[in-house]
Parts: sequence; C-alpha cells; structure tokens
Amino acid sequence: MPRRTRMYIPNLPYHIVQRGNNREACFIEPENYHYYLGLWKTCAKRYGISVHAYCLMTNHIHFLVTPHTEASISKAMSVIGSRYAYYFNRTYKRSGTIWEGRHKSSLVQSECYFLSCMRYIELNPVVANMVSKPEEYKWSSYMVNAWGKDSALVYHDEYLKLDKDKDTRCYAYRELFKHQLSEHDIHLIEKAEEYCQPVGDERFKKEIEVKHGIKLGQMSRGRPKKKAG
Repeated sequence: MPRRTRMYIPNLPYHIVQRGNNREACFIEPENYHYYLGLWKTCAKRYGISVHAYCLMTNHIHFLVTPHTEASISKAMSVIGSRYAYYFNRTYKRSGTIWEGRHKSSLVQSECYFLSCMRYIELNPVVANMVSKPEEYKWSSYMVNAWGKDSALVYHDEYLKLDKDKDTRCYAYRELFKHQLSEHDIHLIEKAEEYCQPVGDERFKKEIEVKHGIKLGQMSRGRPKKKAG
C-alpha cells in the first residue's frame, strides 16, 4: 500500500530537511549539486513552491519554502528524491536508497522565526567548520539573500521588510549574520526538525490547531539529539 501523502497548509513557510542514509554523502562532486538544484528549480515551478533559502550539505539538505497547495511539498520531494537517487546510483554504479527515509518538515512562525530559520540554514557550513564565512560556501542561498546574486528564489515578506531598496535590504541581511543565533532559537529549530513540529510559540501552535482543525502534538523535553554531520 502506498504511503499517504502528507498535507501542508498552503501559503505558510516550512523548513524542510532530508538526510543521507546512514549519514553517508549525497553529494560528491559539483555536478551532483547542480543536478539536484536543477530538479528543485523544475519541481518548484511545476508543483507550486516558493523557495526562500537552501543549503546543500555533503550528507543532507535544508530548504525554507512556502507551498501553494496542500500537496506541493509532498509531490516535489517525492519526484526530486527519486530522480536524484536514480541519477546518483547510475552515476556511481551503486544501488539502494540514498535517503534516510522521508523528509522532515517544520511549519515556521513567520513574524518571529522566519529570518532565524534563514540564518540557521545558511550558517550550516560555518557551524560544521567547512568554511569560516557563509559567503565562502557555494551551495547555499546566502549569496542571493545577502548580496543580491541572481536566482530563481522567491523572496518572503519577512525578508522584504528589511528594506524596500534591494542593496539596503541585502546589507541589513548581512548585518544579521554579525550576531550569533540565540541558543533558544537553535534549540527550537532543531527540536522542531526532530519531531516535525512548528518552529513557533505556543500561541502560534494553538492558532494553527484551531484554525485548521489539526492536532500538532508535543515535542519531548530536553535538548535534541546531537546530529552527526
């Protein structure tokens, strides 16, 4: 029996994470990154997704996106995951899955945590000690959001509120990276990822439950398990 398609709330942002099977590499050489981003560009347009930020790490991916229909993310992730796995296995003469199960997703409270999630995603290579500054990492959206590099990204209202002028807005975004993310925000984002729960406060969660008639559940107490890679 096929797995049931997950339904997402249209026009609200989600932090999407998918990890390589057994923490093994999903990307080995530049061609892999280019191919994967090409799949995202095609599927985002086909299934109705606005992409705001991303980072392709060696063994996992992060995307901050807004779906325009309930099934947009599920359809896109299914096609992207299967096509990339086929490409990767064919290229490196291997077989089997490359992904650690299905992707994880966390609804994001825009007005409080959207920009924090952007920074969390684009700082991944720095936190992993792969680079010393986010602009040194080629496979993220940082150069688009911080320096205005041309891209197919769709800017979110919370990002656009930084300033009406593009250059000034990019400068304001870069200034955010001069300050470390708070331990509270990091903890919340990572716990939310682990349990597929919203990145938001209790008021936001209650509003979502009442408005959309869903039960979000609870995250366990304590800090999230430390991830390898």
